[in-house]
Amino acid sequence: MSRGWRLGLFFLLIGLTTLQAQSKKQQELEAKRQAILEEIKQINTLLFKTQGEKKSILTQVQDLDQRINARENLIRVTNQQANLLTREINDNLQEMERLREELVLLKEDYAGMISKSYKSKSQQSRLMFLFSSTNFLQAYKRMQYMKQYTKHRKAQGERIRIKSEQLQMLNTRLIEQKNEKELLIAENRQERSKLLDERKQQQGLVASLRQEESRFTRQIRDKQAEASRLERQIDAIIREAIAEANKSSGNTTTTTLERFALTPEAKALAANFTTNKGKLPWPVRNGVVTERFGTRRHPQFPQIQQTFSGVEIATEANSKARAVFNGVVFRIQQLKGANKAVYIRHGDYITIYNNLASISVKSGDRVTTNQEIGTVFTHPTTNEATLKFFIYKNTKKLNPADWIYRM
Repeated sequence: MSRGWRLGLFFLLIGLTTLQAQSKKQQELEAKRQAILEEIKQINTLLFKTQGEKKSILTQVQDLDQRINARENLIRVTNQQANLLTREINDNLQEMERLREELVLLKEDYAGMISKSYKSKSQQSRLMFLFSSTNFLQAYKRMQYMKQYTKHRKAQGERIRIKSEQLQMLNTRLIEQKNEKELLIAENRQERSKLLDERKQQQGLVASLRQEESRFTRQIRDKQAEASRLERQIDAIIREAIAEANKSSGNTTTTTLERFALTPEAKALAANFTTNKGKLPWPVRNGVVTERFGTRRHPQFPQIQQTFSGVEIATEANSKARAVFNGVVFRIQQLKGANKAVYIRHGDYITIYNNLASISVKSGDRVTTNQEIGTVFTHPTTNEATLKFFIYKNTKKLNPADWIYRM
């Protein structure tokens, strides 16, 4: 193999590797874009279909926050896609130029071979060329030369055909990429226009909040106080369950006060739960997370710090809550008012489904993944339905977003 061919092959391999990496990145970005579009669709369905209902200004602001954040993510991803397409287009333009130069050289070389072959046939026939040999060895070498020359000429013609096809395919892909980029730019323009309108709407609502800041900050603090009270209740219930379970098993050492003493069956269940981290199904069929796990400042009233030990999921009216994994119901909790909570144990993991209007399981029941366990409470005035969902390992709070698929 000549040095020129080796260099050509080297650059071709580099080009292919780059294109494959870019293609994979583009696929990842498109998957993100589709996921965000689905999220916006869910937000519109679950948070904004009740706009005619009596929603508080605070809730309306929070709903708009959800949609604005999702739309900002969409714009960011489409920008990344457009920028990547720009790089791909530039790379393909360079590759097309390289292929054109190679094609010119191949055609010039091929034309020279055809011309030489024509002159050879004009001066003497192939037979005369062979018969004019001084000995058999020379005749054999001449015959081999003619075969190799013919083979090389055919190979050169095939290379020209392949290069021409590559050039055509690259040109077609270039047109597709330019069209894709134009569509993304147009979509981005529309999303930016929607985002501008939503921000104006949000500013108007926030201005209304400021006029009655003391009332709304009190509402936020009341909600945080309720969340803290619920967290203390959950902690007490889990500790009580650990004590009862360990007492029944005869294990009452101080080291087991904070965690379940597991049977072989419970260990296997916990191991399976761990294996499915990030792959567990949602506790409702359709939902949007409106409050996330952790501590943060309130976006409109930063002087207020909020802490959530689980997540709040807005869902459709009268939605069914579902078990996210196989387990055993160990507690049905009666909440303030008529609402309830279901506690399911998965070895030393616990999932909690809070704010249910009715339940369809009882303590001691074995449940399976996606089994319906109750109906989420729907507010009679606003038609809002919100499930409060928690995951614990013994007494340790876990972020549900780390465990539930694409939460």
